[in-house]
Amino acid sequence: MHAANGDIRAAYRDYSAWLTDQSLERLRQKHAQADLLFRRLGITFTVYGEDEGGERLIPFDVIPRIISHDEWAILERGAIQRVDALNAFLHDIYHEQEIIRAGIVPAELVMTNEAFQPQMLGLDLPRRVYAHVSGVDVVRVDDKTFYVLEDNVRTPSGVSYMLENRETMMRLFPDLFAQSVVAPVDRYAEYLLRSLQA
Repeated sequence: MHAANGDIRAAYRDYSAWLTDQSLERLRQKHAQADLLFRRLGITFTVYGEDEGGERLIPFDVIPRIISHDEWAILERGAIQRVDALNAFLHDIYHEQEIIRAGIVPAELVMTNEAFQPQMLGLDLPRRVYAHVSGVDVVRVDDKTFYVLEDNVRTPSGVSYMLENRETMMRLFPDLFAQSVVAPVDRYAEYLLRSLQA
């Protein structure tokens, strides 16, 4: 919400004004309602590598990540470019293997990877699409820079959290959404289906 110099980022100005008008008690109540709703719906994630393991409730934050239209346009272009590169890499691995022959990626790294499927060698896929769905996890490091943490191309489970979080925010804070211009996410399933059918 704040830039490195402490100022409110432009994309957060309206939200910050709204937040200032909210009582701490109201925010606590809404947070508790969100937790209860998430618990009822089973919106959890599995914790791996910890002694107790098991599932935990997805954390709900009343301060959303707001990305301006201009920032989104840059992120979208970058994500498309990244997925195109991943598909080109996979096509090369299962066909010419130029990246291996050039010594850029060691053959052993690919051939011994548990995700490598030898039966895919030479198989031509429609439009050379290997990664039909991709969850590109990004983090903001400063006012103008985002880094990719990881690419979830098998199961981008985070998308379900995003959809539920948005629905919960809209349910708990309808006044906020009534005064804001927010890009819709409710057609995600329709777009996903269209992509898989193409």
